[in-house]
Amino acid sequence: MARLDLAVPGAVIDLGCGPGNLTKKLKRRWPDRAVTGFDSSPEMLAKARASAGDITWTQGDISAWLPAERFALVFANAALHWVPDHVGVFPRLMHALGPGGLLAAQMPMTGEALYHECVRRVLALPRWRTRLDGVRSHDHPLKAAAYYDLIAPLAAEVDIWEANYHHVLADKFAVTAWVAGAALVPYLTVLNDAEKQDFLADYTDIAGTAYPPRPDGRVLFQMRRIFMVAKRS
Repeated sequence: MARLDLAVPGAVIDLGCGPGNLTKKLKRRWPDRAVTGFDSSPEMLAKARASAGDITWTQGDISAWLPAERFALVFANAALHWVPDHVGVFPRLMHALGPGGLLAAQMPMTGEALYHECVRRVLALPRWRTRLDGVRSHDHPLKAAAYYDLIAPLAAEVDIWEANYHHVLADKFAVTAWVAGAALVPYLTVLNDAEKQDFLADYTDIAGTAYPPRPDGRVLFQMRRIFMVAKRS
């Protein structure tokens, strides 16, 4: 957000806003602009509405989002990796900008993530191979060069970078707690309560090997993320 130099008039939208934490920061950054939080979850939007004013909250699916207006900023933090067909979506996001408007997006690079390898190992276990057959998580984000090729024909400027974050977590159970709120959601959603506990226990066992404790007992949980800021031509 600190790297965004918004020099043109217009509205701001936060795609995949969740409970609105960043949407509220966007409003504080640009208090005179109309700001919209957009999310598919009515529960998340209810939390957002309860804690923020002067922001428009809209429910919808990013993959089907076709706005009638043009925005000065389309902002999407840790949301677009849940949206399929990036080849079609990213040019459409650029078309949602007015001239000089900015697309700002961040996604975890899940395809290279060890925690996703742990998911694959759990799904290969005999008791989950059949039970979760056909259940899948989101597609993994593309490489930086692919996003550049999608965005550049519509952009005056493109800035893309990646960063590795090494989060210090208490133990393997903290790893499971982190992943349970993201990558494991599609699988946990279809399991009953007893199965969920068994699935999480299996994940924790595998995570304990994948993320060995450091000498102080804590573990380093690596999260690689890709960022992009593009200015509409």
